[in-house]
Amino acid sequence: MDDRVTKKIVIDAGHGGDDPGTSANGIIEKDLTLKISQYMHDRLNDLGIENSLTRVNDESLGPDIRPGRVQGFYGKGDDVIVVSNHINAGGGDNQSVTLKCNLLNKNQLDKVLFI
Repeated sequence: MDDRVTKKIVIDAGHGGDDPGTSANGIIEKDLTLKISQYMHDRLNDLGIENSLTRVNDESLGPDIRPGRVQGFYGKGDDVIVVSNHINAGGGDNQSVTLKCNLLNKNQLDKVLFI
């Protein structure tokens, strides 16, 4: 079986509630990360890949709640991938979007992709 189908994915929409994240030019990070996460969720569902969202509305998930929510869906085994969406303000001359994939397996390194 294709390995990507055997993985379970937790999609974390960064920030939320009383934590707006960064904002500029009418864009508020918590709103955009939620839209991106909902799109990813729908697309993965279309592909038949099991996934869950940490939040589906504008709710606060502090550091005392978020980890438990993430692990509450599928545990913390090697078959779980966590994608936490954030839109970094950056600065300087270059614009970038950073996608940080947090892997629950401590033997693997976090991966950061710059687009």
